[in-house]
Amino acid sequence: MSSGRTEGQARAVSPAEGLRAAFAEGRTALIPYLTAGYPTLEGAYEVGEAYLEAGADVVEIGVPFSDPLADGPTIQNTTNRALENGADLGYCFEFASRFSGRAPVVLLVYYNNIFARGAEEFLSEAAGTGVSGLVIPDLPIDEAVAFREMAGEKGVAICPLVAPTTRDARLEKAAEAASGFVYCVSVAGVTGAREVLPQGAVELLRRVRQKFSVPAALGFGISTPEAAVEAAEAGAQGVIVGSKLMQIVADGGPEAAGAWLRELRAALDRGAGTEG
Repeated sequence: MSSGRTEGQARAVSPAEGLRAAFAEGRTALIPYLTAGYPTLEGAYEVGEAYLEAGADVVEIGVPFSDPLADGPTIQNTTNRALENGADLGYCFEFASRFSGRAPVVLLVYYNNIFARGAEEFLSEAAGTGVSGLVIPDLPIDEAVAFREMAGEKGVAICPLVAPTTRDARLEKAAEAASGFVYCVSVAGVTGAREVLPQGAVELLRRVRQKFSVPAALGFGISTPEAAVEAAEAGAQGVIVGSKLMQIVADGGPEAAGAWLRELRAALDRGAGTEG
């Protein structure tokens, strides 16, 4: 009996599967962050384009929120500006759709935005604009497992956060919830650029690699190519850079951010022993 699929016809890849595929064996995925609507509604598109041209494997887009509890001063400032610019949720979805056809897009979104929209409607809109995954800093891990099922029906992955202070029992819960990648927070604190890789990050990566089947990406504080290479050598399959890039955008614009990101990509490739 025919299965309805011709010989050699490839199965369509969901956005969530495309996200996991961005973590290629032997190559560290580069995941730059930007705040939707910063520095202006139109200027944010230029930032995203600069990231893609610089070799971003995944683009993390921050949905502006009035109380971003996980974010340090730099990203809080970009969020406040974006809200003043009028970057509402509708704009964020349209913004994501501009890039989702060229690279996996992950939204960093606080749950209040999802709750206000309605979880079902939010996930439908996210899927409709090609969003691959969600990072939700304030979603309790006990509730994330159920939310994963709802998101999975739409083809959207969940990327839970874990920190050096996360106990093994909570890591196991996070592993149940994870369907995209696990966001390893390098410190027990808020976002912000730091010159060196924090001490607890290496041990966290070791623990995560033992318990999770999805890739591990390290963020919160990577601000030099050297720190990114150190993270990769410690076992990070992806590096997430936010505050440093947003500061560069503030000081020098999208072109400066793209140039710095190319340096980081080249450093990661040299560290992997590939052409830079």
